[in-house]
Amino acid sequence: MTPTEQTIERDGVRLAIGSTGPPDGVPVVLLHGLTATRRYVVMGSRALERAGHRVIAYDARGHGASTPAPEPGAYGYDALAADLGAVLDGLAVERAVLAGASMGAHTLLRYALEQPERVAGLAVITPAYDPARTPDLAHWDALADGLRAGGVDGFLAAYGEPSVPEPWRDTILTVIRQRLAQHAHPEAVADALRAVPRSRPFATIEELRAITAPTTVVASRDEVDPGHPHAVGSAYAAAIPGARLITEGPGASPLAWQGGQLSRAIAELAARATPTGG
Repeated sequence: MTPTEQTIERDGVRLAIGSTGPPDGVPVVLLHGLTATRRYVVMGSRALERAGHRVIAYDARGHGASTPAPEPGAYGYDALAADLGAVLDGLAVERAVLAGASMGAHTLLRYALEQPERVAGLAVITPAYDPARTPDLAHWDALADGLRAGGVDGFLAAYGEPSVPEPWRDTILTVIRQRLAQHAHPEAVADALRAVPRSRPFATIEELRAITAPTTVVASRDEVDPGHPHAVGSAYAAAIPGARLITEGPGASPLAWQGGQLSRAIAELAARATPTGG
């Protein structure tokens, strides 16, 4: 299943998009996290395509093969949600199941609040945004400065030793190196590292009560993924009417890192979103 590659332009940004699976399948749009690319949502799994879904994945502005924003601060959730809308419009998708990790999760929630009629279902994977807490902007700025001045090594120096159990540390550092190497415009990723944490996809958790689409929230346990607190995912699931909360078993790799299992969870969501299968 070779992806169909194309670009869509919005706001002076060319978004790189790949589509796989049957064109008449239920559309599933994948949105990645900050510093990642479209390959880091279901981690290369093709289970969704094999299940008959039309899978659309794109690199967020400034990430992967997409071009930088027109100015350094233009990476907020207003722009990211508008980009998502442009992707749906450009591919003539009226309604889709949206599956996003971290920044991608916040983007799809912003879009669902603004354009609920375009959303068939939501897979909210490892959200981290907590409206009640002030983000550690100094940390994000240090990562941005490290990446801009020293590339991947500079980023990792600013990142420091991962605060996870020792068996997971090398894996996490390897994945960071791999995904940072995928960007055509690392300086744009550095800009995003400053801008995204300063942006608010919504003002309060209570706003999520307005979401009506079937929703699954994937929350990791804190031991291995402390940057995406389980409590945040749990709060989102409690606020969104009828949402399901799923988490990996104790001692297991985070569900969000297991592409096959995550794809199955998204497919189950799609079945709830489209009970007739079409």
